[in-house]
Amino acid sequence: MTGFEALDLRLASGERPVAFGGELGPEQLLTAYRHGLFPLPAADEYASAYNEAVHGEAVEAGEVALLPGAEDPYALAWWSPDPRPVLRPGGVRLPRRLARRLRGAAKWFTTADAAFGAVLTACAEGRQPIWLTEELRTALVELNLRGAAHSVEVWEGEELIGGVFGVAVWPVLSLDSMFHRRPDAARVAIADLGARFGAVGGRLLDAQWDGPYVRSLGAVPMARSRYLAELAGAPAAGTLPTVRLPVARLV
Repeated sequence: MTGFEALDLRLASGERPVAFGGELGPEQLLTAYRHGLFPLPAADEYASAYNEAVHGEAVEAGEVALLPGAEDPYALAWWSPDPRPVLRPGGVRLPRRLARRLRGAAKWFTTADAAFGAVLTACAEGRQPIWLTEELRTALVELNLRGAAHSVEVWEGEELIGGVFGVAVWPVLSLDSMFHRRPDAARVAIADLGARFGAVGGRLLDAQWDGPYVRSLGAVPMARSRYLAELAGAPAAGTLPTVRLPVARLV
């Protein structure tokens, strides 16, 4: 048991962590996603102390759970925002200016799960606060090997210029992070991942954190209760296709 099974998200605030503690192995991580949660590890002891200072009273009051198995529970927070920003797989928005450019981007193409580790590394570069810790990366790589975590890569010739990765708990795929080295390459990666996921019956892309960028992609807020109902839906029809594809097909 991971402790996630006992959490009652109907009573949890969507504006702070649902729980602290627990472990960050691949099984625990996948179970968390299946229950509508995702992790935010603390980068160091100072970040952990900050978590305790801000949320300690809520933990003591029983408003935020403490999961077993952690020497320093405040080093690992589990979130489940309410509402949740979500996109339908075929509904990722590509602006007209980008669509015009993609039609002529003959050297741009995409792959899936071809460079998962490289996408993780690129997503971690220069990000503050540091949340993609080595422990989390190790768990994600293992889930990728099991077919539960996926990446999409955008290439210009042989250069990796953008990407996105996330965890699939069919029929939902939770988008963890993205990067770009050319304008709009991350947007292309998300649109491509949506197309691939939708092709095998996936129904929802979860953007996790709301904000102007995900809204520009076409994300809309969904009540957590409905999001959890989507998680409980029928699984997708097959595995994510990984074949190399041209980006021009997206427009």
